[in-house]
Amino acid sequence: MKKINFCSGPAILDSSVIANAGKALIDFNKTGLSLLEISHRSIEFVEVMEKTKQLVKELLDVNDDYEVLFLHGGASLQFCMIPFNLLDDSGHALYSITGQWAGNALKEAQLFGKALAIHDSSDKNFNYIPTIEWVDSYNSASYLHITSNNTIYGTQWSTLPTVGIPLIADMSSDIFSRKIKVSDFDLIYAGAQKNMGPAGVCMVIIKKEILGKVNRKIPTMLDYQTHINHKSMFNTPPVFAIYTSMLTLEWLKSVGGIEYIEKVNEEKARLLYAELDKNALFEPMVKGKDRSLMNITFRGKDENIEKKFKEVCKENGVVGLDGYRTVGGFRASIYNAMSIEKVSIFVSLLQDFEAKHG
Repeated sequence: MKKINFCSGPAILDSSVIANAGKALIDFNKTGLSLLEISHRSIEFVEVMEKTKQLVKELLDVNDDYEVLFLHGGASLQFCMIPFNLLDDSGHALYSITGQWAGNALKEAQLFGKALAIHDSSDKNFNYIPTIEWVDSYNSASYLHITSNNTIYGTQWSTLPTVGIPLIADMSSDIFSRKIKVSDFDLIYAGAQKNMGPAGVCMVIIKKEILGKVNRKIPTMLDYQTHINHKSMFNTPPVFAIYTSMLTLEWLKSVGGIEYIEKVNEEKARLLYAELDKNALFEPMVKGKDRSLMNITFRGKDENIEKKFKEVCKENGVVGLDGYRTVGGFRASIYNAMSIEKVSIFVSLLQDFEAKHG
């Protein structure tokens, strides 16, 4: 039985991407070698790296003021790399706390300088995005950090903020899912394992002019300039993760790019939220404009309903639906590679379950 994969990450990939990545594991580009054993400095892989960067620039309309990097350590390493490179001991940075990962980023920044939370939605278990109430003292901050989509709690900035200081965004779970204006940001970072590829690589889009302004000495591996100078090749890059990301971006381009996939994602979310809003046995955890288009969180009326529905999901090949361990309930992650058809099948499953148990 073909599974319906709602895993939050590592997450669903298009079947053509998986097939082509599998072929490369056996014989990469007719080299007679597996992708896993070629040199990262070979002509073949250098071409992969450059093509992947070019696809990022094309799909997101990234201009030459920015550099695209592929780095180790996932998005979590960026929690410390960002303040290490951008926050002086004498300065301060601002953080929007809309979920667990945003909170983790703030804690790391506080090791390097003064980092402040400008708001915090933990008072309602992060089920909404607070409004930024800007005050004059914020204008002297080194940057504002936001998390554009909250994988755990199912919230998302419906309109990304524009501010008069450098803006940084963790877009790990909604990158490439909707149109954004990269020029409004000074740094965007995203772990690949949601919408872009397998686990093992983090993409960074960084405005080059923001670097070189802190007084501290930065370790070589944690210095963005190192990776810019060496074109993401200072040390051995995660070859397979980058190659599979390239295949994913090629697939996205082939189906119509960001403009197309944004409409698909909106329709998938509309279908599922509409059913959850009227289904008598389930309740969405997030209301209104702050609902995520990527991670839809909901719960059953009681534990018995949830237990029965988990059994039904297992019988019907639905996987990865459990909510995050600190939240409970259910979480349907409907990233780019999740088709409208599969979401419709899941909606029918919810309707049938209500008819039998309501």
